[in-house]
Amino acid sequence: MSKVENITRQKLYDLVFQELGLSKISCSAFVDTLFDSLIANLKKDKKVKIALFGTFSKKNKKSRVGRNPKTKEEKTISSRNVVTFKASKLLIKKINRFNA
Repeated sequence: MSKVENITRQKLYDLVFQELGLSKISCSAFVDTLFDSLIANLKKDKKVKIALFGTFSKKNKKSRVGRNPKTKEEKTISSRNVVTFKASKLLIKKINRFNA
């Protein structure tokens, strides 16, 4: 089994640099602006839909009681916001096509 390598922000900068041929400073600004915009819109409770890729949205999870599996000790898990992602049908189709 091969080791899975994560895509870092720096690797995204380099990929944009290779594809667009802009300066590295411009490429890093582009990627940072993309993420900043995604975060800002999620904070405003807006969905972020990227065509042919998927939709990011914010969801509030209510507080609940959880248990430590080893000690069986109960503890309250506080309410919090989580980000959900729903992949587009095209993305799912492309991923499954390459796994076959």
